[in-house]
Amino acid sequence: MILRQILVGTMMVFAYLVGDAESGEGLVIDPAADTDTIIAQARQDNITIKYIVNTHGHVDHIGGNADMKSRTGARIIIHEGDAPMLTSTPAAILRMFNAQESPPADIMVTDGDIISVGTIELKVIHTPGHSPGGMSLYIPGYVFTGDTLFVEGVGRTDLPGGSWDVMFTSIKTKLLSLPDDTVVLPGHNYGRKPTSTIANEKKRNPFLR
Repeated sequence: MILRQILVGTMMVFAYLVGDAESGEGLVIDPAADTDTIIAQARQDNITIKYIVNTHGHVDHIGGNADMKSRTGARIIIHEGDAPMLTSTPAAILRMFNAQESPPADIMVTDGDIISVGTIELKVIHTPGHSPGGMSLYIPGYVFTGDTLFVEGVGRTDLPGGSWDVMFTSIKTKLLSLPDDTVVLPGHNYGRKPTSTIANEKKRNPFLR
């Protein structure tokens, strides 16, 4: 498996390129900005981007969807709970983030669905709380947590549709139940290091004690 963590834009967002070297198929998670950089990395790795996967529908994670789809033909995947957000970001917010409005979802997923590229399978884990349709993506050994779980931190819950109680339950029951050695790949570079593990979050995350 090819896995690239790419820091993009001005909001310290992590985009991820996930590819299957044998088939040459791949996907990009949260192409928030700097699509040139992401596409160049995919070409370097000989990966054709088949899907654009959004962990949730907030503008700071979907701002590059339109350009990425236009240039690669990739299909946009998002949880059904956040799909309306793709095409409803106010124009003023788009200008504030220097973002383009996203095209609508091509594929809507729900908890337990599988997203496949080549031999790689990512399991959808619905982790609402930061947003109603927030989701994490699990491959044995790795979990992409979007804005639900950061390195020794958690996502905000004061935006429309957010709920601390719901997010805390998502983290406790769905993420912290993963194997301790699972690498946590967050949606922002907000921690003291770019990745963590489930074991570390159980031990050191002050929000989860």
